[in-house]
Amino acid sequence: MERIPPQLFSFSVGENSELYIAILHAFAEANERLETSLSLDGLHERLRTVGWFGALDDADLTRALASLRDWRLVDVIQSQTENYRTAEEYERRNLQYSLTKRGEAAFAGVQHALTVLASSGALQTAVLDAIADRLGELHRLLTGLPVSDRKIYTALTELETHLDALRTNTKQFNGELQRLLRTENADHSTFREVKSATVAYLEEFLTNLDQRTEAIAAGITRVEAHGTAQLHQRALAGAELPPSTGDAAKADWLAHRRSRWAGLRAWFLPADGTQPRVADLHRVARRAIVTLLQVLDRISESRLRATSAVADFRALARWFAQAPTEHDLHRLYSAAFGLGSARHAHLGHPDPELVSASTAWDEAPPVPVSPLLRTAGRTEKIARTGRVPDVSAIKRERAERARAQRAELQRAWQELDTGGTVRLSAFAELDYATFERLLDLLGRALATAPDSSGARRATTADGRVEIALSPPRDSATATVRTPRGIFRGPDYLVTITAPGAGRGREEETA
Repeated sequence: MERIPPQLFSFSVGENSELYIAILHAFAEANERLETSLSLDGLHERLRTVGWFGALDDADLTRALASLRDWRLVDVIQSQTENYRTAEEYERRNLQYSLTKRGEAAFAGVQHALTVLASSGALQTAVLDAIADRLGELHRLLTGLPVSDRKIYTALTELETHLDALRTNTKQFNGELQRLLRTENADHSTFREVKSATVAYLEEFLTNLDQRTEAIAAGITRVEAHGTAQLHQRALAGAELPPSTGDAAKADWLAHRRSRWAGLRAWFLPADGTQPRVADLHRVARRAIVTLLQVLDRISESRLRATSAVADFRALARWFAQAPTEHDLHRLYSAAFGLGSARHAHLGHPDPELVSASTAWDEAPPVPVSPLLRTAGRTEKIARTGRVPDVSAIKRERAERARAQRAELQRAWQELDTGGTVRLSAFAELDYATFERLLDLLGRALATAPDSSGARRATTADGRVEIALSPPRDSATATVRTPRGIFRGPDYLVTITAPGAGRGREEETA
């Protein structure tokens, strides 16, 4: 990896950093108009053009240019082509300042940093379609009627530009997506709206992603059938490099083209047979959808769930900490706990003569207090004793319902226990309750990351039932019939282990 030249970005920090950046911006604007050098007067004019309206005399500008020269960002030359009428005009117009290559690189770095800070990533299916179209165009140019090398160069450049856009937008979007998944302190309504929209956005991008990937891989194969070396040589001829470019520069240009083509293959058709990067993008997007849906479920449950005692006491503690006066503290305490003056203070002993009125309360014998005094303001309750209800029928009904649920659950696990590894199509027909439990197991497995063997493993909430899910070796489709419809999906290899299951399914996994 090449090292960044020292002091390349020294101008971006310090007291006069804004002036330095404005000067570089002024030179960049001049280069846009093919003005390669500026005098002091021209630089003053360009500074006003780029929005610098601060007080700046020639001495301050000369010192700033001297600092930029020390950092090798600006160069100064003497103009031998001007005609000077006075000595003062010679001093002002003789010296011409221009950006060095380091200066151009430094300002380009600042512009790129600002662009990245202001930009947001995106997953664009149009970019995938454009890559496939450019590959198809290159194939037609190589196999059709003889065409100019310039057209091949143009098509190859557009292909590389679309690949750069895909890589840049994907990296930025993935970073923003991970930051969104870590966000927990946002407003719940806004948070829910943003995450719901993100889920819809990801689902739309994943639609037909496999078909687009296969089309790009097929386009790469067709182009490589005619040889990438010939493609790059014709593109080099169409690039029309300047005559001063030597053989080393042309070799570097070809090496860069080969590197970019290798990057294209790494994304869609790796040469070593490894998993393409677009598959990683597919997996990350799927995992993000599952995570976002889980977060949305937790938000919904937190809204429906009654607040806990822990949360109540924490809120009460915050209110106590914010109370302005001690009187407010007492009012808050009374409102929160409902404790007022002692209602039993008027109660006396059955024989007042035995206990003097001046006896301290901690020395006097206790006085019986009715439990109704707090709730009803009465010391006792006079009424008939209530009848004890007969709940034996309710207990029998609940016991029968519990036994039926346990039996139904055991039957479902016996039906789903595979006794080994089978295909998903082995579950040819299931009742709807058993199918719901199978669907729940599949969803838990697909929500986990594959292990070293490529299998996805998950368990039920109680940890008693385990499922192992492996991708099929072919493109077969599984069909499971239920009373409410037909389920179709990839014919995964499934291993379900349930406690107490008495039988398994026998099927060829190959």
